[in-house]
Amino acid sequence: MNSLSDANTRFAYDLFQEFRKSEKENIFFSPLSITSALAMTYLGSQNHTASEIQKVLHFNEVTGSTQGGATKAHVEEPGSIHQQFQKLLTELNKPTDAYKLSLANRLYGEKKIQFLQEYLDNVKEFYLASVESADFVNAAEESRKMINSWVERQTNEKIKNLFPEGSLDHTTVLVLVNAIYFKGQWNKRFDPEVTEPGKFWLNKDTSKSVQMMQQSHKFNFTSLEDVQASILEIPYKGEELSMLVLLPNEIDGLQQLEATLTAEHLVAWTRSRNASLRDVRLQLPRFAVEESYGLKATMAALGMVDAFDPKRADFSGMTRSGGLVLSKVVHKSFVEVTEEGTEAAAATGAGAVTTSLPVYTTFRCDHPFLFLIRHNKTSSILFFGRVSCP
Repeated sequence: MNSLSDANTRFAYDLFQEFRKSEKENIFFSPLSITSALAMTYLGSQNHTASEIQKVLHFNEVTGSTQGGATKAHVEEPGSIHQQFQKLLTELNKPTDAYKLSLANRLYGEKKIQFLQEYLDNVKEFYLASVESADFVNAAEESRKMINSWVERQTNEKIKNLFPEGSLDHTTVLVLVNAIYFKGQWNKRFDPEVTEPGKFWLNKDTSKSVQMMQQSHKFNFTSLEDVQASILEIPYKGEELSMLVLLPNEIDGLQQLEATLTAEHLVAWTRSRNASLRDVRLQLPRFAVEESYGLKATMAALGMVDAFDPKRADFSGMTRSGGLVLSKVVHKSFVEVTEEGTEAAAATGAGAVTTSLPVYTTFRCDHPFLFLIRHNKTSSILFFGRVSCP
């Protein structure tokens, strides 16, 4: 593996497996948003703290390095993780008329902490981001409102109250904030006139009424016989971004699909090399999902422990004063899928075979499915979700 998108896909898989452990029916998050924000902490970490972050984010598999810490030589080395992020974020933030996509990161540090100029310069250069001062000691509540206000502006007011009241206090030292916003129109819109009430089966015995959108068109389709599912690619206007829907063959097949899902599967599927263009009769429910995640326990479960431990955290690449520890990592996300397209926001390949198909294949999303939104040029997963109850 030598690409940042592969590392991001593997991290997306790890996060999804952790989020599956919760009781939530629906899941929605932006792995790229979380990765890019955590990469900013990796930039300022050293020694064992850096090694842990590097391993959890799969950066060591990209560079082949196990070196802890971002030395100047390592950061500026051509092809380094930070150089790759600079290239990717620049690509994603390019202005376009086809869709709206903005990804923004910020670190808020207690104002008594003196950050190294080199770190501030690198964060700006590689992550198009900034480090802002906040007075957590004397004005935690005002700082919380300031941060929430910034996130609202970055996500077109879709993500509100990222940090709930009381979540930041005088002990807070460093807060990492990431926001991503996407609004895109389908390359071929669904006709609202043919949207009609339909059943969505939560399981074999229970259904709920949904507004089922439908259209017949040519789509990239892949049959995944080894996991008893299929994938449909629904492109957005301009075809730079696509939604991939992973639909189990059986109504109650999602649990088995998730159990057999591997990171290697996900990497292979997001590359779509085995997809073929087919005439498909697509039925997709309108849906909206909003989710919040506190990532501290999740990241610790994946192996990123030292960053949150006051006695072990080593962020000496950020400051010489010591005592810097990551206090909070939160992620809040929103997606809405309609006839026109998708509005999404977030703040913080084995066995694929194509089978011969009839003239029109029906792809009816009337039972739980997985989906992801991909930046096609870089094969980067911007958003990943599960719809169990639209």
